[in-house]
Amino acid sequence: MPKPLNWNDAEDIGIELSEQHPEIDPLTVRFTDLHRYVTELPDFKDEPAKSSEGKLEAIQMAWHEEYKDRTQA
Repeated sequence: MPKPLNWNDAEDIGIELSEQHPEIDPLTVRFTDLHRYVTELPDFKDEPAKSSEGKLEAIQMAWHEEYKDRTQA
């Protein structure tokens, strides 16, 4: 069983978002949409209101690393 994700799990969330949305360049995603994508992940169990710009940015950068690995390979 996968571990529940929270806002501090940027790397794990980035991997999941990369798998859920492989066609999306994460740098084109607005933070409002990113927030929705994160809270819609099946393993995400944190309070939606606990997000912050810094947490969303860390998630976006982790997702971007996964995206780069996949598209530049």
